Amino acid sequence: MSKRIFVIDDDENIRELISLYLTKEGYTVDQFESGEKGIEGFKVNVPDLVLLDIMMPGMDGYDTLKAIRKIGQVPVIMVTAKDETFDKVLGLELGADDYIVKPFEPKEMTARVKAVIRRFQNADKVDLDGIVSVSNLTINMSDYNVTYFGEVLELPPKEIELLNYLVSHPNRVFTREQLLDHIWGYDFFGETRTVDVHIKRLREKFEKENNGWEIKTVWGVGYKFKLD
Repeated sequence: MSKRIFVIDDDENIRELISLYLTKEGYTVDQFESGEKGIEGFKVNVPDLVLLDIMMPGMDGYDTLKAIRKIGQVPVIMVTAKDETFDKVLGLELGADDYIVKPFEPKEMTARVKAVIRRFQNADKVDLDGIVSVSNLTINMSDYNVTYFGEVLELPPKEIELLNYLVSHPNRVFTREQLLDHIWGYDFFGETRTVDVHIKRLREKFEKENNGWEIKTVWGVGYKFKLD
């Protein structure tokens, strides 16, 4: 059965262009002209991926992404004419899996779609089962639950997956490119800044001095979960 993709964009020409190329790649595409209608579409079919415009009247892309994340962990690629760092960071913090800027090359768009879907298919890349625990920190990937000093924290899915991967490989150094590949499934299209943004956000949330561990920068290489 072909993968189903939702294209949510108020621009009919953009929807048709995206649908044309994705259909050629063998995907089943459902088009929605607004965030509200896209969310309604989840009641009929749950897609394998959503291409979501940010700048839409009414329910914009950010609000639509929040609503999607209440439904589940369907991968979402944000599509927008904006190329500001703030927009990228906000989308990532809300749980977006990738970000593509208009105008885009159709081949790049389809490659990103394939990469994100492949990341969700490759269960061996991230341990999505079981519980990982270290001093004062427990990560339960069966329900994306993180407990820190006895308090349940609300973290975006990608932050949880990144934290889980690092904690599952204590004292091992990973390059930004390796983390992109393991967590986001990017090939050469990924931006290493994505990793830096997520690491910064994780550090802000786990800043107690008596952790017994830290997310450490290995200069010139990448990051590691340093366990004392």
